[in-house]
Amino acid sequence: MLRVWTDSWHAGFLERHGNRGATFAYEPELATARAVSVTMPVRLASWNASSGLLPIFDMNLPEGGLRARLSARFASSSGSFDDIDLLAVVGRAQIGRMRCSAADAELSDDVPFQSIDEIIKARRGGELSEHLLQKFAVHSGISGMQPKVLVRGLPDQSSSVSEQPSHGGRRSTHIVKLWDSAELPELAANEYFCLCAARKAGLVVPGFQLSDNGHALVIERFDLKADGSYRGFEDFCVLNGLTSAKKYDGGYETRLFKRASEFIEVEGRRTALERLFRLFVLNCALRNGDAHLKNFGIIYDDVVGPARLAPVYDLVTTDAYIPDDPMALTLNGSIFWPDKRALVVLAQSRCDIATKEIGQILEQTADALCDVMADVKRYFSEVAAHPEIGDRMLNAWETGIAMSLERSDPRMLLLSGAPAGKKPPRKQKRRPKAAPKRQ
Repeated sequence: MLRVWTDSWHAGFLERHGNRGATFAYEPELATARAVSVTMPVRLASWNASSGLLPIFDMNLPEGGLRARLSARFASSSGSFDDIDLLAVVGRAQIGRMRCSAADAELSDDVPFQSIDEIIKARRGGELSEHLLQKFAVHSGISGMQPKVLVRGLPDQSSSVSEQPSHGGRRSTHIVKLWDSAELPELAANEYFCLCAARKAGLVVPGFQLSDNGHALVIERFDLKADGSYRGFEDFCVLNGLTSAKKYDGGYETRLFKRASEFIEVEGRRTALERLFRLFVLNCALRNGDAHLKNFGIIYDDVVGPARLAPVYDLVTTDAYIPDDPMALTLNGSIFWPDKRALVVLAQSRCDIATKEIGQILEQTADALCDVMADVKRYFSEVAAHPEIGDRMLNAWETGIAMSLERSDPRMLLLSGAPAGKKPPRKQKRRPKAAPKRQ
């Protein structure tokens, strides 16, 4: 059994239910503002899942190598280590405002200090990665196949996040993403330049830095408040009542745009949907085939108050690793990348955006990518150990701009080495259902 906390207040208990499920019960007479999720209001009846965890408790479970490392370290002699066992390890320190502790324990999520400057200037990426994973794995309630940890950065000049008064412990301030050169070379640099493009395109992006050797991407936590506490965060798997295993299920129209309309208040809905469309357009232009439900979210200061779209995160050009990688979800029933007409219809039908504004968004997105292309070319030719990744990124961007935005630019011809405006063949490779994505 685990004790669950929201905003450092005890909210209820989570325990196993039946052979494979889980159940959560709120404390009697709990205030509505202490709810664990916008999808789970306070009530007397328990919230039950017949298989696995309820989505909000599943949301931050580590995946891939980080989960394997924790399982090997904490599995019992019988080899049993389920989702509740994993949540018991990392639940004290995770993304958002919810925390978990042992049933008889008080809340404490003391995270060790880690100099951000040390990460940025580290020369040996492999040694740094192992050090960070060994030191911070148990403090890293964060999902994703890519190795990543939550750290508490020193308040030096390399970060705009400052040390704040403690709220139940010394809490993490940054996410550090690492990459395996044998599997996904230059992934940190890939995401860094995609985030640069997002910022250029006018999207809200948290502070981020690429390490000097390109082995790590350091990102400021956008859920961290000025007083040291955390905002609520919920991804679109949670908003759709799904666990992480179903993050590739469904279509963008309903799972993303309709759901955003339902959970974002009327006053901010128009702005949120315009931002969401802008982000979707960027994903198409970047050829990010990993834009699944967990890579979009909402944040809020009060679970019963207004919510807004979360800043951009987990943005990469997957085409650099998986040729002709299609979309993560469907649009109009297809995983093929949309053309300009399909984007216009989406904006008009789901976001109520005027035709002139749609055109401006497409142009601004193309301009942002073209502006960043020179930096991509320079970095991968002068710094990166795998320059071919930069070439693949530039070719993917050119394809996305030409096909989805129907725009050609002389700068693309000079930088990518391919004929500007060339469109890819319409028939694209479909991802096998069992093949996992990266983020």
